[in-house]
Amino acid sequence: MEKVVQNVNYEDFGAIGDGETDDMEAICAAHDYANTHGLPVKTKPDATYYIGAKALTAVIETDVDWSTTRFTIDDTVVDNNKLPCFHVRSVHKPVELKIQALTRDQQQLDLSLEENCYVIVTNANVKKFIRFGLNQDNGTNQTDCFIVNKDGSIVSPIDWDYEEITKVEAWPIDNSVLKISGGIFTTIANRGESKYDYYGRGIDITRSNTVIDGVVHYIAGEVGHGSPYRGFLNAMRCAYVTIQNSFVSGHKIYTTIGSAGEPVSMGSYDVHANSVIDFKLINCRMNNITDRTRWGVVASNFCKNIRVENCVISRLDAHMGVSGTYTIKDSYIGWQGVKAIGRGLLTLDNVISYGNSLVEFRNDYGSTWEGDVIIRDSKWIPYNGDARTSVFAVRNNGMHDFGYTCYMPQNVEIINLHIDDSNVPGDDEGFYLFSNPCDDQSQDTVKPYPYVSSKKVICRNITSQSGKQLKICRNPMPFAETELIITE
Repeated sequence: MEKVVQNVNYEDFGAIGDGETDDMEAICAAHDYANTHGLPVKTKPDATYYIGAKALTAVIETDVDWSTTRFTIDDTVVDNNKLPCFHVRSVHKPVELKIQALTRDQQQLDLSLEENCYVIVTNANVKKFIRFGLNQDNGTNQTDCFIVNKDGSIVSPIDWDYEEITKVEAWPIDNSVLKISGGIFTTIANRGESKYDYYGRGIDITRSNTVIDGVVHYIAGEVGHGSPYRGFLNAMRCAYVTIQNSFVSGHKIYTTIGSAGEPVSMGSYDVHANSVIDFKLINCRMNNITDRTRWGVVASNFCKNIRVENCVISRLDAHMGVSGTYTIKDSYIGWQGVKAIGRGLLTLDNVISYGNSLVEFRNDYGSTWEGDVIIRDSKWIPYNGDARTSVFAVRNNGMHDFGYTCYMPQNVEIINLHIDDSNVPGDDEGFYLFSNPCDDQSQDTVKPYPYVSSKKVICRNITSQSGKQLKICRNPMPFAETELIITE
C-alpha cells in the first residue's frame, strides 16, 4: 500500500468478501499491515468473508471495527483445529521476573518494575484440583495468576503457599484499551469424532485491557457427532478483559468415554476464560437457555475476580477455581445453572436461575468454597422438577484427596429468595438448603480428608410457590455446629 490511509480494510489486500472465496490470507495481511503502522482496521459492513481450512491466524494489535460484516468459519475440514482464526495480543514482550517462593495472600514482593505486570507462576511438583469421578485425573500443576505493580505490590490474592516455583511468566500490562467492535460470525461445526479434541478456531485474547463489544456468534451445520469447542471467545493469561453487548450460542451435547471408562457428556463452550484477572461479561445474550440438548456457554479456570451483569446465558462455571470475587447481577441463568469452586465472595444479586440447584459446588473438585456466599432478591425455578433438589448442591464424603482442604461455604446470607416449585411433585417434603454431602450419615467414620462444615447460615424471607418450608439438609449431622438463623 502506497496511499496514505487512516484505517485498513481487507479489500486492499485482496479480499473478495463474497462468502465463497477464502479470504484468510488477505485478512492476515491486512492486520499485519495495521499492526506495523499502528492503524485501526475497519471492514465493509455488507461483506461476507469466508475462512476455510488453512492453518492461519490473523494477529490483532490495533482497534478493529467489524460493524455488521459477516464471517463464515468453515470447520468441516481444517488443517489445524487448535489455531485461532484471530489472536488479540499485546505489542509488549514478556519480561524476566525471578520469584523463588510465595505465601498465601502475600501482598508485596521485594522488586521494582518499569511497568505493572501480569504474572503467572507454577510449581510443577505440587498438584491441585485432583479430579474425582467419571473424568478423574491426577490433578494440575499448582498455579496462580496475579498483578504486580511497579512498586512490587501484589493485586489479587495469592491462593496457595509456594515453597518453590518452577516457572514464572510476566507480561507488561498495556495502558491503553484495545477495542474490537461488531462482527457477525457463523461457525459451520466440525464433523469430527466425539472425543476430547477441542477446536479453537475463534478469537483468542491474551492482551490485558481488551474490550470485545457487540460480537455475534452463531453455530450451523451440527450433526449427530463432533468434537467439542474450547470457546469462540477465549481469554487467556491476561487481565482486565470485558466482553459486552454480545450474542453467543450453545453447542449440541455429544458424549464420549471418560477416563473412568464410562460415558460422559462433553462440554463445548462459546466463552472461556483461563487464568484471567478481572474478567467481565456485561449485557450478553443467547437463545434457549433452558434447552437441555445444548451445553452451557461460559466456563473458566484459575481466574481472579469474575463479574457477570445483565446477561441471559445458560451456564456459568468456575471450573478449576475462582478467587477474590465472583459476582452475578441482574441476570438470567439457564438449565445448567451457576457452578463454582474456589474461595472468596460469591454473590448472586437479582438473579433468576433455572438450574437444578441455585448454586452447584462441583463435586468432582470437592464441592469446595472457602469463603462467603450472599444471595439477594433472587428467584430460583428448579428446572427438572426433581423432588430432591436443594439450594446448594454439595457432595464430598471426605475420602478423596483433591490436593487441598475442602470447605462448604463458610458464611451464607440469603435475603429475599423466592422458589418457584410449581413443577415439583406435590407430595415432596419440601426444600433443603444443602444436599446431602455424603451417603454415609454416620460421623463415626474417620475421614482422611474432612469436608469442613459451614460456620453460619442466615436466611431471611425465603418463600416458595407451594408454601413449603426450607430445611437445612436431609442429613443434619454435618451441620451440627453450624449457626442457623431463619426468619420470615
